[in-house]
Order: sequence, then C-alpha cells, then structure tokens
Amino acid sequence: MIAAWKKKARSLKIQTFALYYASRDPRVPWYAKIWVALVVAYAFSPIDLIPDFVPILGYLDDLVLIPLGVALAIKMIPADVMAECAARAEARLDEGKPQSWVAAIVIILLWIAVIAWLARIGWKLLNPSG
Repeated sequence: MIAAWKKKARSLKIQTFALYYASRDPRVPWYAKIWVALVVAYAFSPIDLIPDFVPILGYLDDLVLIPLGVALAIKMIPADVMAECAARAEARLDEGKPQSWVAAIVIILLWIAVIAWLARIGWKLLNPSG
C-alpha cells in the first residue's frame, strides 16, 4: 500500500513539473496558462494556504486541492503538448523540487490580510465607541 502511495506521489510530481513546462509552451491556450500558473505556483510554494499542523484541514490541500487543480489543468492542455512536457518533467524530477517564493509571499500576504481583518472586527466588537 505504501508503494502505491509513493507511486501516486511521484506521478503527481511529474504531472506538476509537466504543467510547469506546459505553461511556457505557445501551443497552450491563455486561459489554461493562467490556471496552470496558479496550480503550479501553489504546488511549488514552500508555504501552504492551510498549514499542515491544522488538524484534518492541514492536509486537505495536499490530498485534494492540488490533485484536483492538476487534473483540471491537464484537461485544458493539448495531449501532445502534455506528453512532451511529461517526458521533460521526468528527466527534471531527479534534480529536486523547485520552490515558488512568489507564491509563498502571496500566501503570507493573504494570511496577514485575514489576521488584520479579524483584528479589526475584534477591535470593533471590543470597542463599540471607536
């Protein structure tokens, strides 16, 4: 069973790398490139939208969101382009997983905005005169 999970994880990594290469291919439609860029940036981000230490929800993005995003992106890309990119991705996989620090910064800014918004609501509830 563990071997099957490792195989699926490797397949998802290859697909994610392939999407990265596909996002730079001129044969891929613009709307697919936008979706692929979002999925790949999030998948390669060193920071999750929902941190892994949050019970149950922490692994939701790794187990559900990323695979669904990848599956939808693959359907938007022409099959021949995806096959070429998958071959390149398999060769690249041995070099290690790239990280997207831009996506990490966006996620950090999103968390800061949420915390600021919650603090503002809390301030209004605790200080009704101001």
